[in-house]
Amino acid sequence: MISLMIICSLVLLICITSTKILYKFGVPILLIFIVLGMLFGSDGIVGIYFDNYELASDICSIALIFIMFYGGFGTNWKMAKPIAVQSILMSSLGVVITAGLTGLFSSIVFKTSLLEGLLIGSVIASTDAAAVFAILRSQKLNLKGSIASILEIESGSNDPFAYMLTIIILGLMSNQGYGSIVPMLLNQIIVGILASIVLAKLSVYLLRNVMFEIEGFYPIFITAIAILAYSLSEYFGGNGYLSVYITGIIIGNSKIPHKKSIFQFFDGVSWLMQILLFFLLGLLAFPSQMPSVMFKGISISIFMILIARPIATFSILSWFKVPIKEQLFISWVGIRGAASIVFAIFAVTYDVHIN
Repeated sequence: MISLMIICSLVLLICITSTKILYKFGVPILLIFIVLGMLFGSDGIVGIYFDNYELASDICSIALIFIMFYGGFGTNWKMAKPIAVQSILMSSLGVVITAGLTGLFSSIVFKTSLLEGLLIGSVIASTDAAAVFAILRSQKLNLKGSIASILEIESGSNDPFAYMLTIIILGLMSNQGYGSIVPMLLNQIIVGILASIVLAKLSVYLLRNVMFEIEGFYPIFITAIAILAYSLSEYFGGNGYLSVYITGIIIGNSKIPHKKSIFQFFDGVSWLMQILLFFLLGLLAFPSQMPSVMFKGISISIFMILIARPIATFSILSWFKVPIKEQLFISWVGIRGAASIVFAIFAVTYDVHIN
């Protein structure tokens, strides 16, 4: 136990201190965590052998709850409201278009089945807000107009849609009937929204009318609500991540006591969860096996960056007369992040046969 504590502490210290140096050169922070995970993994210097996907799936599920909640909590709805329609279309229809095109590409070029190709597309169809803005901040870019708001809302809200799409494809691969798709989608959306509204409104009421004697109890209270929003929604068949995200938006845009300290708390927790996720991905990776899949992975990435994501962006934002330069920027800043890792692990642990 003591050895494990020492290793965990050293990992966190190395992750944080290494970003201080590489951050200035524009090196993606989350990429640093993956590389460190590989160095600590079975093929790396430390040689920690880890291939427990079931445990990784449970850890990732919990981590994504905090990442999703913080994404909603930090969203400024007043700034986001004017471009909410564009952002929601990008996070829903955009995910479907991106996943569909990527699935067709994988099926045609690499001879996978259509469902396997669509599974690949669904897993990597969502973007990551923290990854996007980590890059932008490291390059000291100051986004003008509605670009930042569109990226913020889209990146925060497309994870639940990608999750639903991934679950649908996995369900079809496990021979579930097509007739069950629509009821499942409606149940996921309706239950997820209702659970979030009820919990968020109740939380705001309690925070305004019940004074805790200890200030540190406020972030703990919000933590419990975030976990409850996910678990309660999932218990009744809803989309837990959608529920968590909406709960975060409602609470984050309400007047509550100690809001600044709560925001700082979840900022730190969110980054801790992302370090955990990407480091875990590094541990799960076997660099010695990468050459056999590297060509396929890079090809899919290039197709998504240069074709699938731009097509999805232009087919949606062109209707809102968004300048071409802004559409190009939005299409190329669709960086994959923590959610794709979680969904990939879900696919591995799901009871389906994948070639």
